[in-house]
Amino acid sequence: AGTRSLRRIVAASLVGTTIEWYDFFLYGSAAALVFNKLFFPDSDPLVGTLLAFLTYAVGFAARPIGALVFGHYGDRIGRKKLLVISLLMMGGATFAIGLLPTHATVGALAPVLLTTLRLVQGFALGGEWGGAVLLVSEHGDPRRRGFWASWPQTGAPAGQLLATGVLAALTALLSDGAFESWGWRVPFLLSGLLVVVGLWVRLAVDESPVFKEARARAEARKGPGSAAEELPLLAVLRHHWRDVLVAMGARMAENISFYVLTAFLLVYLTDHLDLSKQTGLNAVLIASAVHFAVIPLWGALSDKVGRRPVYILGAAGVGVWIFPFFALLDTGEFGLIALAVTVGLVLHGAMYAPQAAFFSELFATRMRYSGASIGAQFSSVAAGAPAPLIATALLAEYDGSAMVSLYVIAAALLTVVALACASETRERDLATVGEPAARLGEAAPSAAEGSRQPVEP
Repeated sequence: AGTRSLRRIVAASLVGTTIEWYDFFLYGSAAALVFNKLFFPDSDPLVGTLLAFLTYAVGFAARPIGALVFGHYGDRIGRKKLLVISLLMMGGATFAIGLLPTHATVGALAPVLLTTLRLVQGFALGGEWGGAVLLVSEHGDPRRRGFWASWPQTGAPAGQLLATGVLAALTALLSDGAFESWGWRVPFLLSGLLVVVGLWVRLAVDESPVFKEARARAEARKGPGSAAEELPLLAVLRHHWRDVLVAMGARMAENISFYVLTAFLLVYLTDHLDLSKQTGLNAVLIASAVHFAVIPLWGALSDKVGRRPVYILGAAGVGVWIFPFFALLDTGEFGLIALAVTVGLVLHGAMYAPQAAFFSELFATRMRYSGASIGAQFSSVAAGAPAPLIATALLAEYDGSAMVSLYVIAAALLTVVALACASETRERDLATVGEPAARLGEAAPSAAEGSRQPVEP
């Protein structure tokens, strides 16, 4: 793809991922700030927050199902169609949350409806990420794949920035009573406008050329007496199971640290330190802007020195930073709180930026959407989903941050071990990763085995 065409592809992926992450983070912030009062009012504040985060975790539980369904069809019929569907589902569910009746109006039905829409959000996001990063990875210049593929990753801080910015503006402009009464609905309803913009951009892009070539080769191989093509999910589990485990391990520190640094931060500052929610929102706002800026830089660095060194630097960095992070929060000084979150997210970016290219390079084209999505989303059930819950429970039990810090350090160690078991992938040709092996029904060389992928003759 030419540079202009590639920029259009990047824009389509970035706009979509920004909207989807906006929707997802908006829910997380609202869960920490108001959902405990609006949907779980019979509980004490901390238990109400735990219940609100439980509905937050439900969204993660739906992600692997989304990864399986979207991965299967994305590998069969193409990346672009599935990305349009995921955007419509995510945006529709978020808009509907803005219309929900609260516990005061419909009683126990309110949290049931909230949880249902949360499941739809999680299902859609489970299919979004893999398709967005693959569309860019499979279009881009292989020498700068880390840089270009990192741009959809900036959708996470961009969505965080948008969600936190809207919430911060509303909490600054409205009284607590007005915000709890109707103000919280506004950012959810705004999602409808954002989806229209996302669809307009996303519908204008072409399907991945690497996918089209792989599909054409698969069609050409079909003939009388030829074996039916293996289902993408079964192919992944048969040929790339080690790579799935590497991807899942790589996600642990990245996912857990992110939700501790952003979602749990709001609980820690408001419930433990008795600081205003505005303090936490503003700190995340500043840190997310820096996070957005550094992700492409880390992606470019991974093109120079490799995916693994940059990723390992981020994992080790987060593990080292987490104790100073809480020490800075405990000062109660806004500048130091903002510094704590910013440094944490810069180090997180060193993991998140190369992740897109790294996961894309692990799997053969005809099972890449499934492989990347399964590796990324199945791990989120064990990592990001329970992270705010576990951190909040540890805070309640030990009345301090030490155990939360050890939890993040354990995740960092797990990620470093996973990456130590993988080989470098940046030299791989996406068109030929595992292709002959997968075609012959043999086990494709895996990153965990440290082998070089064969080149298609």
